Amino acid sequence: MEQKRFNPRTIAILLFILAVAILRVILNTKTGFSLFTNFTPIGAMALFGSAYFNKSWKAYLFPLLTLWISDMVLSRFVYYHQWQLFYNGAYWIYGAFALMSFAGKYALKNISVRNILLSALLVTFIHWIITDLGVWSAGSLYPKTISGWWACLAAAIPFERNFLGGTLLYAAIMFGSFEWMKIKFPSLAIA
Repeated sequence: MEQKRFNPRTIAILLFILAVAILRVILNTKTGFSLFTNFTPIGAMALFGSAYFNKSWKAYLFPLLTLWISDMVLSRFVYYHQWQLFYNGAYWIYGAFALMSFAGKYALKNISVRNILLSALLVTFIHWIITDLGVWSAGSLYPKTISGWWACLAAAIPFERNFLGGTLLYAAIMFGSFEWMKIKFPSLAIA
């Protein structure tokens, strides 16, 4: 029987994703609208996992699982004060997240500052369109017309601006730190 080798790269990638998920929970302990609403690491988590995990299933499963666990913690301690497996409309968020991971897997085949910037724009666009489709179609704030759809998209611009900012900041920290660690610890460079 062949013994599986310990892969420090996988552990390091998981720890990066877990760390920003914990930070997401800590920073969301205040409810209500603020200037930084939606300034989260969600986009960076999707990009980072999809860029560095060598197996496709890990690129999707681990970041999605981390998002789900952090959502449950936020549901319990911040938003609803009870444990919830999923909140209303969660499938739009998780669908957007899976699509962001899928896009990141192909957009970040070669990791560079340029590709990370373009990927951050791409995942922000995906998040904007998919999640607002959920807000528009399932909610009662906007009429079910093209003008209602456009009004929904326009209202989301401040949130998506923050989403892009969070994605860029956390991606810079995560990708920059991991690339530096790969130089310092060559075993992390091996896929």
